[in-house]
Amino acid sequence: MDIRIVDPDIRLIPYYRNNEVSLPWYQDLDVCKQVDNIDHAYDVETLHNMYDYLSTHGNCYYIEYRGTLVGDVSLRENKEVSIVISKEYQNRHIGRRCAMDMLKLAKEKGYDKVVATIYSFNEQSKRMLLAIGFEQTGEEDYELKL
Repeated sequence: MDIRIVDPDIRLIPYYRNNEVSLPWYQDLDVCKQVDNIDHAYDVETLHNMYDYLSTHGNCYYIEYRGTLVGDVSLRENKEVSIVISKEYQNRHIGRRCAMDMLKLAKEKGYDKVVATIYSFNEQSKRMLLAIGFEQTGEEDYELKL
């Protein structure tokens, strides 16, 4: 996997173990609620298990925004895209721009669609997906035909 250039501010860096940077994102209880609908923080083992799964079942990248790692994005073999942005970098359209790049990657892979699962209370992520063309197909399911 190569580095993907999203725009002048954002690069996607192929996943490598970086607990020092990534564990704090998953220590934020608000982020854990948005991502996994859990009320507890990740430990290192959970973090490794998640990233190992994402990186062996698709493409997993760190999101670098203006030189700082601020989250991660993945596109799995099952055509599911997921994005996590650390709280202090949310609401800057970083996730939207990364999602658009994952759509390009999906097209490069020959996928006919991309899907996402968003918890019903996560209004911010739902708005973002709908704004870039996803349609809601179930209570927590979204799809974009390519």
